Amino acid sequence: MRLLFSALLLPALLTAATPAVKTATAGAPAAELSVTDAVILGVVEGVTEFLPISSTGHLIVATHFLSLDRDTPLTGPNGETLWHKKPSARNPQGEPLTLKLAADTYTVVIQAGAIAAVALLYWNSLLSMLKGLLGRDPAGRKLLVSVLVAFVPAAGLGFLAHSWIEAHLFSIGGVIFAQVAGAGLMFYAEAWRRKRAAANPEPVEITPARAAVVGAMQCVALWPGTSRSMMTIVGGYFTGLDPRRSAEFSFLLGFVTLTAASVYKGLRSGGAMIEVFGWGNVILGAIVAAVTAAVCVRFLVHWLTRHGLALFAWYRIALAATLAVTVWLGK
Repeated sequence: MRLLFSALLLPALLTAATPAVKTATAGAPAAELSVTDAVILGVVEGVTEFLPISSTGHLIVATHFLSLDRDTPLTGPNGETLWHKKPSARNPQGEPLTLKLAADTYTVVIQAGAIAAVALLYWNSLLSMLKGLLGRDPAGRKLLVSVLVAFVPAAGLGFLAHSWIEAHLFSIGGVIFAQVAGAGLMFYAEAWRRKRAAANPEPVEITPARAAVVGAMQCVALWPGTSRSMMTIVGGYFTGLDPRRSAEFSFLLGFVTLTAASVYKGLRSGGAMIEVFGWGNVILGAIVAAVTAAVCVRFLVHWLTRHGLALFAWYRIALAATLAVTVWLGK
């Protein structure tokens, strides 16, 4: 656990010097995202996306310590304000381009790397789902239906509450609370699973009804710091799935959920992100995320099958305590 904690938090702490936000020159990015920042964010995304410790929470922390969460409007080569949404009759003040807007979009778009990792590792299941859609694979069609049933609740709620969540829940304090609450749920779920397995060891398969429970649990993960992976794995536990099946269904559901989120965020703010950061380090972050996510997906299945969720719950508590002390000392 010490190694995992160090890998995720210390790079951001060691590189927490505030980067200079420079005035853009013609044709150049409006602000600098260094190679180091891109690699750190890619590692954090790849490591945390499928482990039950919250990628969004870790990325909020990372962007904070990398000083990428500033709301100062960026300016062009002649000192003019750069706009994400120009002033209009409906929005007289407009929405200027900021480092925070670009960084928030960046942390979602580089999920494409994690998506690619799942596509590579679980291409057989994805191909089966595609064949099921075409009516050529009954088992694949059943799995596809289950994934879609689990996807819809969080997708609908996230679409409706997206702006409110970003305005009210994206904070270090919110992440601390969610990390601790999630740890408590994980301890309970692990104890519940072990007790149930002892009483009824027969494995069960995912069904649309069980998927609906997992989908409802995924809605809770809209609170940053909770962890989509954690909630869907715990949801699998509560429906009777064993750790391997819970994790693998979580990965397939994540493939659909993250694809939708990345496309939505990319269409909404991707142009602004590229204007601020340029293409190079966006691609670098996604590649780093893909490599680290692939490693962590294999690790998680192996670990859950043998040891369960307790390690990750203790990590969450340690991270929350460290963040609380760091934030308190910083005031």
